[in-house]
Amino acid sequence: MKTSYTATIALALVTLAAGQVMAAGTPVPATRDQVRAELVQAQLNGDIAANNESGLKLNELFPGNYPLKPAVQGKTVAQVRAELVQAQLSGDIVANNESGLKLNELFPGNYPLKPAVQGKTVAQVRAELLQAQLNGDIVANNESGLKLNELFPGNYPLKPRSAG
Repeated sequence: MKTSYTATIALALVTLAAGQVMAAGTPVPATRDQVRAELVQAQLNGDIAANNESGLKLNELFPGNYPLKPAVQGKTVAQVRAELVQAQLSGDIVANNESGLKLNELFPGNYPLKPAVQGKTVAQVRAELLQAQLNGDIVANNESGLKLNELFPGNYPLKPRSAG
Protein backbone atom coordinates (compact mmCIF):
# COMPACT_ATOMS: atom_id res chain seq x y z
CA MET A 1 0.00 0.00 0.00
CA LYS A 2 2.76 2.44 0.97
CA THR A 3 4.75 1.70 -2.19
CA SER A 4 1.67 2.23 -4.36
CA TYR A 5 0.90 5.52 -2.60
CA THR A 6 4.47 6.77 -3.01
CA ALA A 7 4.54 5.73 -6.66
CA THR A 8 1.27 7.55 -7.27
CA ILE A 9 2.63 10.68 -5.64
CA ALA A 10 5.84 10.49 -7.61
CA LEU A 11 3.93 10.05 -10.86
CA ALA A 12 1.71 13.02 -10.02
CA LEU A 13 4.72 15.22 -9.27
CA VAL A 14 6.52 14.17 -12.42
CA THR A 15 3.41 14.95 -14.45
CA LEU A 16 3.05 18.30 -12.71
CA ALA A 17 6.70 19.15 -13.27
CA ALA A 18 6.49 18.12 -16.92
CA GLY A 19 3.39 20.25 -17.42
CA GLN A 20 5.08 23.26 -15.86
CA VAL A 21 8.17 22.77 -17.99
CA MET A 22 6.06 22.57 -21.13
CA ALA A 23 4.01 25.61 -20.12
CA ALA A 24 7.15 27.61 -19.40
CA GLY A 25 8.50 26.75 -22.83
CA THR A 26 11.81 25.56 -21.44
CA PRO A 27 13.03 22.38 -23.11
CA VAL A 28 15.05 21.25 -20.06
CA PRO A 29 13.25 18.55 -18.07
CA ALA A 30 13.78 18.13 -14.34
CA THR A 31 16.39 15.64 -13.27
CA ARG A 32 15.54 12.61 -11.20
CA ASP A 33 17.14 14.20 -8.14
CA GLN A 34 15.11 17.38 -8.63
CA VAL A 35 11.88 15.40 -8.86
CA ARG A 36 12.76 13.44 -5.73
CA ALA A 37 13.55 16.66 -3.88
CA GLU A 38 10.23 18.14 -4.99
CA LEU A 39 8.43 14.99 -3.83
CA VAL A 40 10.05 15.16 -0.40
CA GLN A 41 9.22 18.85 -0.10
CA ALA A 42 5.61 18.23 -1.15
CA GLN A 43 5.28 15.43 1.40
CA LEU A 44 6.64 17.66 4.16
CA ASN A 45 4.36 20.56 3.22
CA GLY A 46 1.28 18.43 2.52
CA ASP A 47 1.07 19.76 -1.06
CA ILE A 48 -0.19 16.41 -2.26
CA ALA A 49 -3.73 15.63 -3.35
CA ALA A 50 -5.63 13.74 -0.69
CA ASN A 51 -6.87 10.28 -1.64
CA ASN A 52 -10.53 11.25 -1.77
CA GLU A 53 -13.02 12.97 -4.05
CA SER A 54 -12.77 16.42 -2.48
CA GLY A 55 -9.89 17.58 -4.67
CA LEU A 56 -8.22 19.11 -1.62
CA LYS A 57 -4.58 18.71 -0.69
CA LEU A 58 -3.51 17.07 2.56
CA ASN A 59 -2.47 20.42 4.05
CA GLU A 60 -5.95 21.76 3.31
CA LEU A 61 -7.71 18.77 4.90
CA PHE A 62 -5.40 18.50 7.90
CA PRO A 63 -3.82 21.94 8.42
CA GLY A 64 -2.61 21.08 11.91
CA ASN A 65 -0.32 18.35 10.58
CA TYR A 66 1.70 20.63 8.33
CA PRO A 67 3.58 23.92 8.71
CA LEU A 68 1.66 27.08 7.91
CA LYS A 69 2.28 28.72 4.57
CA PRO A 70 3.82 32.18 4.86
CA ALA A 71 1.26 34.96 4.68
CA VAL A 72 1.27 37.08 1.55
CA GLN A 73 2.15 40.68 2.21
CA GLY A 74 -0.88 42.85 1.53
CA LYS A 75 -1.11 46.53 0.73
CA THR A 76 -0.95 49.18 3.40
CA VAL A 77 -3.91 51.47 4.12
CA ALA A 78 -1.99 54.34 2.58
CA GLN A 79 -1.41 52.39 -0.65
CA VAL A 80 -5.10 51.49 -0.92
CA ARG A 81 -6.16 55.09 -0.29
CA ALA A 82 -3.69 56.35 -2.91
CA GLU A 83 -5.09 53.86 -5.45
CA LEU A 84 -8.64 55.00 -4.64
CA VAL A 85 -7.76 58.66 -5.14
CA GLN A 86 -6.04 57.82 -8.45
CA ALA A 87 -9.07 55.82 -9.61
CA GLN A 88 -11.42 58.65 -8.68
CA LEU A 89 -9.30 61.20 -10.55
CA SER A 90 -9.06 59.04 -13.66
CA GLY A 91 -12.68 57.86 -13.56
CA ASP A 92 -11.54 54.27 -13.38
CA ILE A 93 -14.46 53.30 -11.14
CA VAL A 94 -17.52 51.31 -12.18
CA ALA A 95 -20.54 53.57 -12.61
CA ASN A 96 -23.56 52.92 -10.42
CA ASN A 97 -25.74 51.43 -13.13
CA GLU A 98 -26.35 48.12 -14.88
CA SER A 99 -24.10 48.79 -17.86
CA GLY A 100 -20.90 47.70 -16.12
CA LEU A 101 -19.10 50.63 -17.70
CA LYS A 102 -16.61 52.80 -15.83
CA LEU A 103 -17.17 56.51 -15.27
CA ASN A 104 -14.44 57.45 -17.75
CA GLU A 105 -16.21 55.33 -20.38
CA LEU A 106 -19.62 56.88 -19.74
CA PHE A 107 -18.36 60.47 -19.42
CA PRO A 108 -15.02 60.64 -21.27
CA GLY A 109 -15.03 64.46 -21.29
CA ASN A 110 -14.89 64.61 -17.50
CA TYR A 111 -11.63 62.67 -17.18
CA PRO A 112 -8.16 62.87 -18.73
CA LEU A 113 -7.48 60.62 -21.72
CA LYS A 114 -5.45 57.50 -21.16
CA PRO A 115 -2.19 57.41 -23.09
CA ALA A 116 -2.37 55.31 -26.24
CA VAL A 117 -0.54 52.00 -26.10
CA GLN A 118 1.88 51.39 -28.95
CA GLY A 119 0.58 48.51 -31.05
CA LYS A 120 2.20 46.44 -33.75
CA THR A 121 3.02 47.81 -37.15
CA VAL A 122 1.21 46.62 -40.26
CA ALA A 123 4.38 44.84 -41.36
CA GLN A 124 4.60 42.98 -38.04
CA VAL A 125 0.97 41.86 -38.25
CA ARG A 126 1.40 40.71 -41.84
CA ALA A 127 4.55 38.78 -40.94
CA GLU A 128 2.73 37.05 -38.06
CA LEU A 129 -0.20 36.19 -40.32
CA LEU A 130 2.10 34.73 -42.97
CA GLN A 131 3.93 32.66 -40.35
CA ALA A 132 0.62 31.39 -38.94
CA GLN A 133 -0.60 30.47 -42.43
CA LEU A 134 2.62 28.59 -43.19
CA ASN A 135 2.49 26.70 -39.87
CA GLY A 136 -1.27 26.09 -39.90
CA ASP A 137 -1.68 28.00 -36.64
CA ILE A 138 -5.09 29.28 -37.70
CA VAL A 139 -8.36 28.01 -36.30
CA ALA A 140 -10.15 25.84 -38.84
CA ASN A 141 -13.51 27.04 -40.11
CA ASN A 142 -15.56 24.43 -38.27
CA GLU A 143 -17.05 23.82 -34.86
CA SER A 144 -14.17 21.73 -33.52
CA GLY A 145 -12.05 24.66 -32.41
CA LEU A 146 -8.97 22.88 -33.74
CA LYS A 147 -6.27 24.59 -35.74
CA LEU A 148 -5.49 23.60 -39.32
CA ASN A 149 -2.19 21.97 -38.30
CA GLU A 150 -4.13 19.81 -35.83
CA LEU A 151 -6.74 18.74 -38.37
CA PHE A 152 -4.30 18.22 -41.23
CA PRO A 153 -0.88 17.55 -39.67
CA GLY A 154 0.58 16.21 -42.91
CA ASN A 155 0.09 19.56 -44.67
CA TYR A 156 2.24 21.57 -42.26
CA PRO A 157 5.76 21.28 -40.84
CA LEU A 158 6.06 19.43 -37.54
CA LYS A 159 6.39 21.54 -34.43
CA PRO A 160 9.69 21.00 -32.60
CA ARG A 161 9.22 18.72 -29.62
CA SER A 162 10.56 19.57 -26.20
CA ALA A 163 12.89 17.07 -24.59
CA GLY A 164 11.27 14.85 -22.02
